[in-house]
Amino acid sequence: MPNFKPDHYNSVSPYLIVDGAQKTIDLLKKVFNAEQLRTHHHDNGNIMHAEVRIDDTVIMIADAAPQWPAIPAHLHIYVKDVDETYQRALQAGAESVQEPIQKGDQDKRGGFKDAGGTTWWIATQQPS
Repeated sequence: MPNFKPDHYNSVSPYLIVDGAQKTIDLLKKVFNAEQLRTHHHDNGNIMHAEVRIDDTVIMIADAAPQWPAIPAHLHIYVKDVDETYQRALQAGAESVQEPIQKGDQDKRGGFKDAGGTTWWIATQQPS
């Protein structure tokens, strides 16, 4: 029986519809070392469908269109070094939402927003 999904894909993938999909992809490559998997374009050059892999997760992305407007989203990603990742995001042009801090749990967490309107929450679990 053939596999029901592409090899090395997770079963659930976030799907982001944004203004400026290529800018989002470029930021993900700079900040998370994302690997671009597939990209399909409309005739006008806009991205109809793209996929990037961050660590063990595939994220799907498309440019907004009249029938599919951009929708703000929040995603949470565990990273090896939240402070370093946060700084890379700011250097790549992201807007700070929250500097990394540790609150009432083991995660040191911060956040930034990309040009397409997605808020990325990043965290590193701290030793107890």
